[in-house]
Amino acid sequence: MLEVADVVRATGDAYRASHRLSFQQERVLGAIASCRTAALGGHRAQCDHCGAVRISYCSCRNRHCPKCQTLAKQRWLERQCADLLDIDYWHLVFTLPHGLNALAQGNPRVVYRLLFQAASQTLLEFGRNPRWLGGELGITLVLHTWGQRLDQHIHVHCVVTGGALSEDGERWIPANPGFLFPVRALSAVFRGKYLDTLAQAYQNGELHFGGSTKPLAEPAAFGGFLDTLKGHDWVVYAKPPFAGAEQVLAYLGRYTHRVAIANHRLVSFEDGKVRFRWRDYAHGNKTKIMALGAEEFLRRFLLHTLPSGFVKIRHYGLLGNRCRHEKVTRCRVLLDQPEPEPLESESVEDLMLRLTGIDIQRCPACQQGRLQVIAVLAPTPTYAPHPKATGPPL
Repeated sequence: MLEVADVVRATGDAYRASHRLSFQQERVLGAIASCRTAALGGHRAQCDHCGAVRISYCSCRNRHCPKCQTLAKQRWLERQCADLLDIDYWHLVFTLPHGLNALAQGNPRVVYRLLFQAASQTLLEFGRNPRWLGGELGITLVLHTWGQRLDQHIHVHCVVTGGALSEDGERWIPANPGFLFPVRALSAVFRGKYLDTLAQAYQNGELHFGGSTKPLAEPAAFGGFLDTLKGHDWVVYAKPPFAGAEQVLAYLGRYTHRVAIANHRLVSFEDGKVRFRWRDYAHGNKTKIMALGAEEFLRRFLLHTLPSGFVKIRHYGLLGNRCRHEKVTRCRVLLDQPEPEPLESESVEDLMLRLTGIDIQRCPACQQGRLQVIAVLAPTPTYAPHPKATGPPL
């Protein structure tokens, strides 16, 4: 199957030679190019029945790599089971206007942080309002920065409890069936909170300006920029509620550990063109084929490199890390729901067998013996940062 790694290995060196990349973007290219190759080392195993030898190489575990998310996703999902209540949950999406895309390219950490801040504060504020619920919501936010065509489309997916814990902790307040909050009001408050904090970030000198955004360094120009953004659409979209914890887990499994493009969407890589499938939501959700030059494909893919250490899944309200266990336990008492069974530790081999039905320790040659490690293979690095990679860490 064609992989993003094939494109990186074929054209990555040329791309690095002609583009100034950040340290993080260099790391992403290096990790994807090296993933499951001799560059990262591995082990040699032998079947205890037929003697066949099999070599397996280590994965890069980079969060931008399309091949390295399955196990990480499953481990994360299983940890979330302890905090899920058997109630309705809502799915909302808060989207930044595309007028912020250029600023985000030079200031991803600030732009993304303010998105989390504005979206979470908006939801918590509406939840505390007695007109709607009058209590504390549980919120999980997941950042995505891409659209189906690999272009910039910065948004957060929000999973929100269909109810709230009262301020005194004595009542569970359920949301009205089929309605959580008015999206137009959410949009207006979200816009106000985001632009206020963006203006404050400018005043604090947190923003950097270069390229097409360089004129915005002047106070008058930045003020005009904010005024323009006020006239843009700040889209907040609410989807029908999930019916219980199982649907929430299924949803989270689709969204939490996605990367900009999955390998299964790639169609071909020929004559310097990468062709991939994308869904046109504006025209009946039709599946279409897009062709991009390899250079443009890598440029778009690297647009979605997250800053070093940036947390893209965050929890707020009664799911906030400081008091999560105490508040979720209290909600279960009020809802008369049992505590979940504690998770049992599970090996990678057992987890893969449960998820895929594949026994990775069974010999693929004879299908009878078990593979036993007979040697550890040291890494043989072949990738080094390009001399032009002098960009600062994101």
